[in-house]
Amino acid sequence: MENFDWKNLGFGYKKSDYNIRCYYRDGEWGELEISSSEYIDIHMAATCLHYGQEIFEGLKAFKGKDGRIRVFRMDENAKRIQSSADGIMMARFPIEKFEAAVEMAIKLNERLVPPYESGASLYIRPLLIGTSPEIGVKPAREYLFILFVMPVGPYFPEGFMPTDLVIMRQYDRAAPLGTGKYKVGGNYAASMYAGKKAKAGGFSSVLYLDSKEKKYIDECGPANFFAIKGNTYITPKSESILPSITNKSLMVLAEELGLKVERRQVLFEELESFEEIGACGTAAVISPVKGIYDADNDKWFRYGNEAGKWCTKLYNKLRAIQYGDEPDKYGWIKFID
Repeated sequence: MENFDWKNLGFGYKKSDYNIRCYYRDGEWGELEISSSEYIDIHMAATCLHYGQEIFEGLKAFKGKDGRIRVFRMDENAKRIQSSADGIMMARFPIEKFEAAVEMAIKLNERLVPPYESGASLYIRPLLIGTSPEIGVKPAREYLFILFVMPVGPYFPEGFMPTDLVIMRQYDRAAPLGTGKYKVGGNYAASMYAGKKAKAGGFSSVLYLDSKEKKYIDECGPANFFAIKGNTYITPKSESILPSITNKSLMVLAEELGLKVERRQVLFEELESFEEIGACGTAAVISPVKGIYDADNDKWFRYGNEAGKWCTKLYNKLRAIQYGDEPDKYGWIKFID
């Protein structure tokens, strides 16, 4: 058994003991299967390799002070993977099978769930791919669902520390009427070049504007965008944005804390007037933003070197619910006993 340095895990792939698999053949899903292999045997003409029939999810499990393991809002991930499947013509994976696979994977890999005081969590990666051979653009007839887990630290190495974003108008993450609202690998492939360029310039990620007019804020490469202005939590509304489960949760908590919530088109010019900005998602939770650099106009928008009051309150409240330090009044937690 490895001796993990739980407090310095970083965010990246780590081998687990077991993963869960399920095959779709002859029009129906089979039973969940347990595997200890990290590899899959796949046809060279599989649709996932040629036509991008590949979707995935990301969710987390947490160990509380009481020693119990909690999974955060997995029903929402189950629904979102179905939405992504519909979007690119794949077989829907049943919600009850999804939840059973999550539970099975956590129990089989229980030793990999980080301890409460470490600040780390168990990252859960469900994957759905088209596996039957097709040459000619059409959906697969067979699919494979895989779910694997790994212990992780924060997505951004800085953790809950403000970072800088950059706007580069010559790059888009998704087409205006494309697959931006689905969690497909192609969106992430499209963001890699700009993302690498951003990191080389000392930025944590790219802040994308809308692909059609470059007038509105869309989202960061790996996360949704939100801003605080006065007593209002503002987040973009767009058909090109992945509907973040973390953002959805933060909107509820923002209202509970006394903020108004606006989900609407957010003009680029509004960056001037925001008091706090954050990037949010399963992997990062909240990453506060200290500055946004508009590379095309050589202009900075500054928000302070310390995490803002509301980013801090929202981050602490969401984490407290995930780890069981605050009551789960919204039914977001599923216990794995």
